[in-house]
Amino acid sequence: MKIYAMSDIHGCVREFDEALSYIDFSDNDTKLVLLGDYIHYGIDSYGVLDRIMDLQEKYGNERIIALMGNHEQMVSERDYPIDNNRFGYFSIPHKRFATDYIWWIKTLPLYYETEKQIFCHAGIDETLGEKWRDSGKKYFLWDSSHKTGSFYKDIISGHISTSDIAGIEDFHDIYFDGQSHYYIDGYTRKSGIIPVLLFDTNEDKYYRAYKSKIVPVQPFKK
Repeated sequence: MKIYAMSDIHGCVREFDEALSYIDFSDNDTKLVLLGDYIHYGIDSYGVLDRIMDLQEKYGNERIIALMGNHEQMVSERDYPIDNNRFGYFSIPHKRFATDYIWWIKTLPLYYETEKQIFCHAGIDETLGEKWRDSGKKYFLWDSSHKTGSFYKDIISGHISTSDIAGIEDFHDIYFDGQSHYYIDGYTRKSGIIPVLLFDTNEDKYYRAYKSKIVPVQPFKK
């Protein structure tokens, strides 16, 4: 099986289309895990949501797993708009009723777990050990501590741009700490890049997926 992951698309629908083109969905053993923050900042938040919802309708929720991010939480709990009106842009027409998007957002889970991995938007309370599922929304959606080190499962998350974690302004690649943490927020609205992480379960290896190739993920080194 191949498990792909992306995060923090933030309304950048053209970049999302580009990243989706790297994935062969005709293979029934392919999964895509999306780690939240699909909306705000970019030119078409509704377009990004439509892409995800269309993929789920076509391939099923078991193959297209969409998680909640803190921006989706703001929409579902704090009465924020989905579109970009609050940032001064014009609203873009969308293909579904507004209530359909809100209902969908409210149903998004906080994490996705495999035998080897924990996928989430921001992070978990690692001090809880195997009880990490009790972390609560503060950790799953808002944790900004970008932890490193060893955990009993690999943790794949976004939320904090990898340029901030690496301390390098133009670094927008996957940040792997060499132990248990993979960060994949490429600061898309600035960089135009959505890093695509690929885990091949047969090889038990992680890769960075591009249009015509895959490259093994290496620990970050300055």
